[in-house]
Amino acid sequence: MAKILGAIGTSHVPAIGVAVDRGIEDTPYWKDLFAAYVPVREWINENKPDIAVLFYNDHGLEMFLDKKPTFSIGCADEYHNADEGWGIKPIPPLTGETDLSWHIVNYLIENEFDPTVCQDIKVDHGATVPMSVLYPGHTYKGTKVIPIAINCERHPMPKPSRSYAFGKAIGDAIRSWDSDQTVVVLGTGGLSHQLDGERAGYLNTEFDQMCMDKLVTDPESLTHYTNDELTEIAGAQGVELAMWLAMRGACSGPVDELVNVLIAPISNTAAGVQLLVPKD
Repeated sequence: MAKILGAIGTSHVPAIGVAVDRGIEDTPYWKDLFAAYVPVREWINENKPDIAVLFYNDHGLEMFLDKKPTFSIGCADEYHNADEGWGIKPIPPLTGETDLSWHIVNYLIENEFDPTVCQDIKVDHGATVPMSVLYPGHTYKGTKVIPIAINCERHPMPKPSRSYAFGKAIGDAIRSWDSDQTVVVLGTGGLSHQLDGERAGYLNTEFDQMCMDKLVTDPESLTHYTNDELTEIAGAQGVELAMWLAMRGACSGPVDELVNVLIAPISNTAAGVQLLVPKD
């Protein structure tokens, strides 16, 4: 059976991708954040997962307000991206893993989830920024990727408990796949931030740190929040906690935490970096 080696939480702020493109990771503004990725990259290089299952949210590149699935999963051989207007250079395409993608889809449908299946889809900065910072120099080319999008832009959105259960079902699907390949699960986005309105620039790092700690010790406690509560506590875009919850749901059971770093602000966002591995 396939094995989940670990789970990584990371922000996907577009400005992080711009910093990579400009080679300014060691400047005073950026150095603490990029230092947090060093042990995560070392873990990836040491363990060499075959597949990255990546939870992200599409910000309008492929899924705009007129068509917004709650949950969607890529089942393509390859995933390209495009310029979204943030100034991030397009990265080389990500290679898909269709056998596992379809296995997950069939497992989900048999277990009370009905995802939108995407056989032709571009991925935006929600996917490309994490892959760029975790695999510098586009060294992800030997790693297959399955992008899984969760709606965090248009109401109604899945409640946190549903995103956690969705991730848990995907973790069960991965572990039931008849393969000896290894998997790392990525949860991207956030943490607290609000990009518009009267509270633009709002952060709540105390809440963010609590969430990161609870993802280790008691993730189910975070599923009791509503999206309205998350918006009030963590800003309008704080609902991106959904991807972190899905990540933790997939990597179910007790975990050891190898990295826990929170840097704020990063482009008006609280940027977290976390690495969890299943306990032996």
